[in-house]
Amino acid sequence: MDRLGEWLFFFLIFPGIAFAVGLGLAMSWVDRKVTALVQWRQGPSAPQPFWDVVKLLGKEVILPEQAWTAGFLAFPFVAFASAALAATLTWHAALRLPGGTFGDLIVVLYLLAIPSLAVILGGAASGNPLGAVGASRDMKLVLGYELPLVTALLVAVFQHRALDGHDVTAATLSLDGLVRFQDAVGAVIYRPSGVLAFLVALSCCHAKLGFVPFDQAEADTEIAEGALIEYSGPLLALFKLTQAVQLATLPVLLVTVFWGGFQPAAWGVAAFAAKMLLVLVILVLVKNTNPRVRIDQAMRFFWGPVAGTALLALVLAQIGW
Repeated sequence: MDRLGEWLFFFLIFPGIAFAVGLGLAMSWVDRKVTALVQWRQGPSAPQPFWDVVKLLGKEVILPEQAWTAGFLAFPFVAFASAALAATLTWHAALRLPGGTFGDLIVVLYLLAIPSLAVILGGAASGNPLGAVGASRDMKLVLGYELPLVTALLVAVFQHRALDGHDVTAATLSLDGLVRFQDAVGAVIYRPSGVLAFLVALSCCHAKLGFVPFDQAEADTEIAEGALIEYSGPLLALFKLTQAVQLATLPVLLVTVFWGGFQPAAWGVAAFAAKMLLVLVILVLVKNTNPRVRIDQAMRFFWGPVAGTALLALVLAQIGW
């Protein structure tokens, strides 16, 4: 029973669902606050993202007459569950919590891909033409950024470093292993290959979050929320919470893979928080200083310069740079 209680605490409280949701809503507030400052506005109070979700939870769920009801209802839960589990595994490795290596990089990447697929399938299941357009755009965007993102993260896996007169390679898909490798030889981001890979991964995470200039699937002024146009009430709240959880997961994933994760020292908490906030602020500033691009422009961007830069970073990592 004690073991069961530990697992329930791990997955439901810390660093599980409650922690991921709370931190995600806090980072959503930082997003909105920085956006307001850029636009010379005051911005919302800190609890506002929480109250927005509570308000949605109290509203009615409206089922479109033409929708595939089972899929329409199920996909928001699938998206939220996968994002919460990815956050749990990532934070477990980043904070060096005891209990073994849970944060396998491939598993986390798979889990982080599911929310996008759930949005695509949910938009298609709604039966709304604008939802189908949004789903189509999101599908193309996923095909554009997933390969460069995986390639960029592999740069950390294939890092070569000199240690005690010998060449060593990270050669692990474990997030915990990548953190320990960087403890021994230094952070990946301090090498040319690491800088390039970090910038590529940052661009791909920007698209994964659906931030401008890669918000074609939502595009309020064009297709009125796109894939989510028919969602309301608790189902829409689940999608909003999914994005908030991703906002709390992707920055810590980048910091863990490229910047060494959390250091168990008095200054480690402040340094880790500062790195995460820096990544978040960069994402928000890019979002607020660029116009939306067309989906074909986004595809050319990810399959052109972004993919090319990721491959260059992978080659540099192989030769020890």
